[in-house]
Amino acid sequence: MSIKFLAEDDRPREKFLLKGKNALSDAELLAIIMGSGNREDSAVELGRKILSSVGNNWHNLSLLQISDLMKFKGIGEAKAISIATALEIGRRRAAQEVPEKMQISSSSESYKVLLPYLSDLHTEEFWAIYLNQNNRIVGKGRLSSGGINQSVVDIRILFKTAFEHLATGIVIAHNHPSGNLKPSSEDLRITKQIAEAGKILNIQLLDHLIIAQNSYLSFADENLL
Repeated sequence: MSIKFLAEDDRPREKFLLKGKNALSDAELLAIIMGSGNREDSAVELGRKILSSVGNNWHNLSLLQISDLMKFKGIGEAKAISIATALEIGRRRAAQEVPEKMQISSSSESYKVLLPYLSDLHTEEFWAIYLNQNNRIVGKGRLSSGGINQSVVDIRILFKTAFEHLATGIVIAHNHPSGNLKPSSEDLRITKQIAEAGKILNIQLLDHLIIAQNSYLSFADENLL
């Protein structure tokens, strides 16, 4: 019986999307790697058999050779290599140190992060840096791009993305291709809207940068927030 005929709650991929990766059993995770089972067993059932043969221990499974994995019905060379590759990725991940996230403590540090993305553009783009409670970067990205004169940002998308990163603070920025660092009335208006929305949502607007090719203006430094 293939995965597509199982109850939806039992399909590993759908379960992953609906309930998250932590909701999956070891056999279901292995089933996703394999993709399919055999004529007698679903991918999940085949995963259970393989794991049972090594005492349900991932470390023991990683010791099996490709030829050992191919002894299970339904496991050809391609599936065996996929399993071995996934286990090797896990081993390398475990061996690596978790990289420390960069901490933002000044407008100049925010500027250095965003300069490579915004300094040489001919049209305006709007970017955001997402920070945790220690002001360490948990994400960054472009929110919009516009014409020569302006870039409009959707505040709903900004805060939706902030929630996805579990951010408690944000730094926003856009470029002025003209090189003029003076904030426009629209710059001031959107900054005020974002700051007010952030207060309601408990996500603090820490700064707004206007970036030119070799310089920048910080709303926080100029007391414009």
